[in-house]
Amino acid sequence: MTNNIHDLTRTSDDVVIVGGGLAGLFCALKLAPRPVTLISAAPLGQGASSAWAQGGIAAAVAEGDTPEAHAADTIAVGGGIVDEAVALGIAREAGPRIHDLLAYGVPFDRDLEGRLAVGREAAHSARRIVHVRGDGAGTAIIAALSEAVRRTPSIRLIEGFVAEALLTEDGAVTGLQLREAGNAAARPVLLASRTVVLATGGIGHLYAVTTNPLEANGSGLAIAARAGAVIADPEFVQFHPTAIMVGRDPAPLATEALRGEGATLLNGDGERFMAPRHPLAELAPRDIVARGVFAEIAAGRGAFLDARQALGTRFAQKFPTVHASCIAAGIDPATQAIPIAPAVHYHMGGIAVDARGRSSIDGLWAAGEVSSTGMHGANRLASNSLLEAVVYAARIADDIAGRAIPSPARLPDAVVMPYGGAPDAAAVKRLRATMSAHVGVIRDEGGLAEAVRSCAALEREAESVAVRNMATTALLVAASAWTRRESRGAHFRSDHPAEVPAQAQRTMTTLAAAREVAENFTARPTPRIAQPMIA
Repeated sequence: MTNNIHDLTRTSDDVVIVGGGLAGLFCALKLAPRPVTLISAAPLGQGASSAWAQGGIAAAVAEGDTPEAHAADTIAVGGGIVDEAVALGIAREAGPRIHDLLAYGVPFDRDLEGRLAVGREAAHSARRIVHVRGDGAGTAIIAALSEAVRRTPSIRLIEGFVAEALLTEDGAVTGLQLREAGNAAARPVLLASRTVVLATGGIGHLYAVTTNPLEANGSGLAIAARAGAVIADPEFVQFHPTAIMVGRDPAPLATEALRGEGATLLNGDGERFMAPRHPLAELAPRDIVARGVFAEIAAGRGAFLDARQALGTRFAQKFPTVHASCIAAGIDPATQAIPIAPAVHYHMGGIAVDARGRSSIDGLWAAGEVSSTGMHGANRLASNSLLEAVVYAARIADDIAGRAIPSPARLPDAVVMPYGGAPDAAAVKRLRATMSAHVGVIRDEGGLAEAVRSCAALEREAESVAVRNMATTALLVAASAWTRRESRGAHFRSDHPAEVPAQAQRTMTTLAAAREVAENFTARPTPRIAQPMIA
């Protein structure tokens, strides 16, 4: 049911979940019948990256496949910093979570014998991706869970509000400051709770080209960082190699499953350019494919996804979502190659959480893309994100359910930031351009230094709370990318192109550490390296 937000400020014993994507919805359902207040910036079912996921969910449910093999594939592409215990634990929980989703009404594809149909994607050693209608998994999952949430009486749903600050006292959560989405002049609202779950999604809209919805702007990571939370691996940003370049923001996505079905990558000269770069060619890990596509574009040859021979007239039936995006742009993928470019798709970094989803702040949990569990390391394996989201959402629900209801939180006498400030469109455009130019597919010291300076200045000076939060997260990404003087997974430094064995460790950092990097840039031309905390 939906409630007026002002009626809920008196509620202090609810679990408050921020985010209407897969992790938030699944956690709310798993907590039933415990009272939950679910905050969603967009109408439920909209504004969540998980709703746009085309690939599906990776799960070792087919005959002959095992969780151990799934975990091994995850570890192999993670750049040497995957938490192996986390990866194996998540892979082993995949089956039960798929059955949970089936129980909530998700219509996963089945084969002629009624078994779950599975496909293959890049860097997987087996066919283990569970789909819905080929490329519609995200939409179908979010639709089914949204309907289940609306039917659940213990869930209070508040749509159209964003969390712009996390309230804490003595290192523990006491609530949130919220404001009506898109209305900077609205009066902020304080919502008391000692049990908060952030499931706010990723950071795609910090970049000029992304496949993510507008709401994926790093706000959840920012409010946790501002409250002092430890942030893990923020430098590792995954670029999907095959965003469809037709002038749309966000850019529509050409799912990796197309290459799993035999589609190839060509440059403007009609040459397959991935075969010389990697033994797996088009099915190489995403970071390698993204750099290959980027190199062809940078060289002026362009890059295209060609499914004419692999799919031809079957394209529309097998991949209706991609087909519709192409047709809307005047491209018939059955007879034409699709123009592509790398686009920000997923953030491996986020709020550092333990095996139960707990952050470093008492009373704060995080799940989904806003979190960093250690599963993805430096480079996420295809279709592992939705799996991680449901596994950790369930773990968080179990962890919270086993705790006594905390004593009511005391709200502060005044709001943290009384004025929202109208977002400065020009400042946002500059930020996104800076991140794409300097903290993108290929990075170097000079560009990263410029990004750190620019993001730090915007964080200090922005009058808009929303823009300040964007700048906070951008600063964390840029500062950690500058600090990591090597190339690893999705983080590629042209001035340090090799992996450094001594740096095969996860980054654990804070906003204070990122600001220190920026202050050192201001103090002298070449700052010392601010060493992050290492897990």
